[in-house]
Amino acid sequence: MSQNAYKILLVDDEPDILEFLAYNLNKEGFRVLQAENGKDAIALAKKEIPHLIVLDVMMPDMDGIETCRELREQAVLKDVLIAFLTARGEDYTQIAGFEVGADDYITKPIKPRVFVSRIKALLRRLNTQIPEELNLQFGDIRIDKEKHLVYKNSEEIVLPKKEFNLFVLLSSKPGKVFTREFILEKVWGDEVIVGDRTIDVHIRKLREKLGDTYFKTVKGVGYKFEF
Repeated sequence: MSQNAYKILLVDDEPDILEFLAYNLNKEGFRVLQAENGKDAIALAKKEIPHLIVLDVMMPDMDGIETCRELREQAVLKDVLIAFLTARGEDYTQIAGFEVGADDYITKPIKPRVFVSRIKALLRRLNTQIPEELNLQFGDIRIDKEKHLVYKNSEEIVLPKKEFNLFVLLSSKPGKVFTREFILEKVWGDEVIVGDRTIDVHIRKLREKLGDTYFKTVKGVGYKFEF
């Protein structure tokens, strides 16, 4: 998909920041939408269905966390990427953001070229989200979902059921951070004697078998898969 086919919704209560971000994205050929508060952002997102929403955290009336939560409750927006843009870098703010469904976090101030680069990297995720396919390829790793097998450099890697399911979940959206709670729900379901330590052990085993570089820890939040 060409860049001018991507729609990006910018949400910030400071007009100067909106103008700055929009200028740099327009220069790159993106289609830019703007909103100055959460309520308008939700209405515009439902109407336009953007590919990506860049959302400020600190806004009056309805802050970014609440706006993100409401956006994620809209069925038509379930596949839209959401990135928080904020001057706040505290861990608890980031954790709150990921827990309500954010895909990434961008801390301001940020240089224009770096901002555009982050936006492009986020949009590349849209082209790698192919969970319905039975064979997934990530660099030298291939997943055969039908046969329940994983190959690295054509060598078959045997993964127990939970490790395989965890790998398939993380690789379904490369770059997306999955919270521990979400992982437990999707991979272990109602199994009662499962805790964070169980996830850590399974991640360690995946790293040993497939390589350290693929599985990233996001402190206090969860894990993501990158290739």
